[in-house]
Amino acid sequence: MSRIEQIIEEIEQYIDRCKFQPLSTTKIIVNREELLELLTELRLKTPDEIKKYQSIIKNRDEILNKAKSDADALLQQTAVQTNELINEHEIMQQAFVKANEIVQEATNQAQQILDSATEDANNIRMGAIQYTDEMLSNMQRILANTIEDARIKYDGFAKSLNDTYTMIQNNRNELLPPETAQQEGYGESGQA
Repeated sequence: MSRIEQIIEEIEQYIDRCKFQPLSTTKIIVNREELLELLTELRLKTPDEIKKYQSIIKNRDEILNKAKSDADALLQQTAVQTNELINEHEIMQQAFVKANEIVQEATNQAQQILDSATEDANNIRMGAIQYTDEMLSNMQRILANTIEDARIKYDGFAKSLNDTYTMIQNNRNELLPPETAQQEGYGESGQA
């Protein structure tokens, strides 16, 4: 079990231990400092991998700009070489052919660099999204279970109180003679 899962379990256990606010079945009283400590620890334990993916996603434009810059530099270098070849009269025809080949090769390399960088960035982004979605799904499931457990405990507590109230009322009715209960206005339920 990872430390993140342990912290989530500790938060769930902490919520289970919290008391309900008076007259409320859904609101609980929490120790703000204790809950903030658990959340701070959870935030600090976020896997470095997610941070790495987020950094790469943020730097996607920088990666693409670098690839474009490298391609432009390669094209510029090709242009310089082409001009030098053209200036030499005897090999002018060869220079033209060679220049076209270099330009084509540079264009292909630049496109490959751009395609590879885009694919890598998209793969990393999808991996980060999938991992984050799995973590959120797990947290959602834990919270749903916690809410259901709290509802079941509250319903049991309310039923227990109601049963005790009914038992006390029946005991009171049994203590009173029938004529006294009628004189005091108690009906069969024992309520005035």
